[in-house]
Amino acid sequence: MEYLDFELPIKELEEQFEKACAIGEESEVDVTDTCKQIEKKLKETKKEIYKNLTPWQRVQLSRHPSRPYTLDYIDAICGESFLELHGDRNVRDDKAMIGGLGKIGNQSFMFVGQQKGYNTKTRQYRNFGMANPEGYRKALRLMKSAEKFNIPVVSFIDTPGAYPGLEAEERGQGEAIARNILEMTRLKVPVIVIIIGEGASGGALGIGVGDKVLMLENAWYSVISPENCSSILWRSWEQKEQAAEALKLTAKDSVKHKVVDEIVKEPLGGAHSDRKATFEEVRDRILASFEELKNLSPEELIEKRMDKYANMGVYKD
Repeated sequence: MEYLDFELPIKELEEQFEKACAIGEESEVDVTDTCKQIEKKLKETKKEIYKNLTPWQRVQLSRHPSRPYTLDYIDAICGESFLELHGDRNVRDDKAMIGGLGKIGNQSFMFVGQQKGYNTKTRQYRNFGMANPEGYRKALRLMKSAEKFNIPVVSFIDTPGAYPGLEAEERGQGEAIARNILEMTRLKVPVIVIIIGEGASGGALGIGVGDKVLMLENAWYSVISPENCSSILWRSWEQKEQAAEALKLTAKDSVKHKVVDEIVKEPLGGAHSDRKATFEEVRDRILASFEELKNLSPEELIEKRMDKYANMGVYKD
């Protein structure tokens, strides 16, 4: 188990609890009361820490190495029914963007999403979750196939941004993202978007236009990462915490500004602390969102989706 800086008090208490229990097992000393006291203090400390998280601490949680990624959600929700589909039919198969068909119960869905790696080797293989243009074109190809067969789309967002390399720009990164945004606004099937970790810049927007946009409690969604914002404004990453506060990137801020529709509650300690509960909650929210949308006609879906995004950022004095 890896701990973030602000989780160190929890780590100390958990180590004390383990040592006390070990002493009780290895000797005849009764440590029941001591263990109960430590356990009680541990629960109180967890509640206190996770109840008062700063925006930067939520960014850190969204990047926790044990946090579940897109394929973890799909495997848990769909099981063996998931069939991954590959390639954009033009350049290559982008490993940072995954997609395919899967079932939740008896209902088929087309899943797309960014995938990060679990160690150095897989992170390089997945390009750290940063998709190239062919990744966005693959996602669009799958979404258009879903539209053809009247299958709803579920999009998982977890990326530090689209890949900013020279070769990506040469192959039309900006055009690919813009094309996806345009085409997603007029898909004739329900589109459910879930921000499960990092939701940065055009990398997130390229698969982020939906009828229902959900966001995990400790995810973040912004035009730029706190570090990059800090480097632009202050010429240093030292102000990243201040930048995270100013960007209003948390789930609560996103709902307040009507960029996101609903917050998906995470277990105490984050999604990685109880994966099973997180997967079940996400599964239930996908099905609930689909129930809301399934009886709308294609024309109604498109009209509501267009109005939703056209009204973002509109204020009256």
